Amino acid sequence: MAPVVARTRAELGAALEHAGRVGFVPTMGALHDGHARLVRHARPIADTLVVSIFVNPTQFGPGEDLDAYPRDLEADLAACAREGVDVVFAPSVEEMYPGGLGTDDDGPVMVDPGPLGRVLEGAARPTHFRGVLTVVAKLFALVRPDVAVFGEKDFQQLALVRRMVRDLALDVEVVGHPVVRETEGLALSSRNAYLDADQRRSALALSRALRAGAEQGPVGLDAVLKAAREVLDDAPGVDVDYLVVTDPLLGPVDDTFEGEARILVAARVGTTRLLDNQTVVLRKGP
Repeated sequence: MAPVVARTRAELGAALEHAGRVGFVPTMGALHDGHARLVRHARPIADTLVVSIFVNPTQFGPGEDLDAYPRDLEADLAACAREGVDVVFAPSVEEMYPGGLGTDDDGPVMVDPGPLGRVLEGAARPTHFRGVLTVVAKLFALVRPDVAVFGEKDFQQLALVRRMVRDLALDVEVVGHPVVRETEGLALSSRNAYLDADQRRSALALSRALRAGAEQGPVGLDAVLKAAREVLDDAPGVDVDYLVVTDPLLGPVDDTFEGEARILVAARVGTTRLLDNQTVVLRKGP
C-alpha cells in the first residue's frame, strides 16, 4: 500500500490526526538498505510510521554538494511503500523555512549545537550541525514522534540529537541503529554513489582500519590507533581527516580508560567525504 504523501504542514497534520504512537525516520532521500533497516526497526514499535524526505540546505556549507546531492523522490516513495511506511513528509525548502534562509545577519532562528558540535565533523564543517539540529527540531515539532530512529554511522549527529532532546526537554525517545554495511564492509551511505570502482575499493580501508583497531582494544588505546592508522596509511587515494577514539558520549579518553569506547574515522576518497565508526572495548595499556 502506498504511503500518504504530505508536502505541507497542513497535509502532515491531517495525515497524523489519528496516528496513535508515531515512529519517525528522518532522511534526506536517496534511500538505500541502510534507511530500510531503520524503517524496519521503527515499524513494530509504532502505530503510524513517518519518513521525512528533505535535503536540508542549512547543513551544507559553501562548496559542498547540495546541488549534486542525489534526489529521486519516485524511487524513495516506492522504497517506503515496500517497507510499510504510512506517511512520507516531503516538504519544500519554503515549507520548512517559511521566513526564508536569509543571511548570517538576517537569517532564521537556528539551534546552537554547543561545544560538541565544534569538534570532529563540526571542526571540518563549522555550520553543519547547526543546520542538522535546526531541521531535526523542526521535524520533531511537526511530526510529534514518540520515537525517532537514527543510524549510528553518523555517530556525532546521533549524540548531538540526543543531547538536544535532553537539553531542550523534547519528549522524543531517540533510538540508534547499528551501522549497516555492504558485504565487503563499506558503511552504507547515499554518498557512496559518487565513488567509482577504484574509489570503492579504496574506501574499504575505512572499515578494515576500524576492525584492525577494535581487535587491539585489549592491548590499549595506543595499540588501537596504531593498528588503524597502519591500514589507512597503506590505502591508496584515502585522505584521512581524523581518526580518534572517544567515550560513548564523544568525550576524550586516555590510556587509563577502560570499557566501551568508539573509534571514529573521516576521510576523503576522491572528492567524496566518508564517515565510519565502530565500538571498541579498551583495556589499560601496559
